[in-house]
Amino acid sequence: MICTLSMASRYIREFLASEAFKNAGREVSDVVPRLVKFLCCLQVTKTHLFTVTLSYGPSMLPTLGLAGNLCLAERISTRFEKLGVGDIVLVQSPEVPWKFMTKRLKAMEGQSVTYFVDPKNSDKSETIVVPKGHVWIEGDNIYESNDSRKFGPVPYGLLQGRVFWRIWPPKDFGSLAQNKGKDSVS
Repeated sequence: MICTLSMASRYIREFLASEAFKNAGREVSDVVPRLVKFLCCLQVTKTHLFTVTLSYGPSMLPTLGLAGNLCLAERISTRFEKLGVGDIVLVQSPEVPWKFMTKRLKAMEGQSVTYFVDPKNSDKSETIVVPKGHVWIEGDNIYESNDSRKFGPVPYGLLQGRVFWRIWPPKDFGSLAQNKGKDSVS
C-alpha cells in the first residue's frame, strides 16, 4: 500500500513538473479571460440591446404560430420610448411576473381604445382612455388572448422590447414589420 502511494505521489509530482502541465496552465490562463469577456458582452447585449424570445400559444394567431416561434426582440425602442401602435412587443406579465408575453401594442397613453369585452359571447364593447404611463396591449386572436381586455392598461415599465424578426420556423424567417395589425385606436 505504501509503495502504491509513493508511486502515485511520484507520478503526480512528475506530471506537475512536466511541460504539458505548464502549457495547459498557460492555455487555461489565456482562455479564461476571453471566456469571461465574451460572457459579459453576451449579458450586456441580452439585457440592453437584443434578446431572443419564444412565443407560443393561440393569442397571436395568425401573425405568430401556435406551436412556437423563436423571435428576436430589440430593447432600445422601449428605453427611448420609440414604440408605436401596431408594434409587436415583449411584455412582462402584470399577473405572473416571471412570465413574458408577446402582444400587439394597440394604444399609448392618452389615446382611447374601443374593445370587445367578451368577444366569444357578446358584441358588447367599451371605450377607455389609456392612463399616463400605460399602454394597451392585445393579442391578434381576440378570442384566445389574455391581454389588456382582462387586466387593463399595462405600465410602460413592463414593456421589455419590440419583437421585429422571426427566426424559427425557417419557412417564416424574416421581418415582422409588415404584419402590423388593424388599428382600433381613435
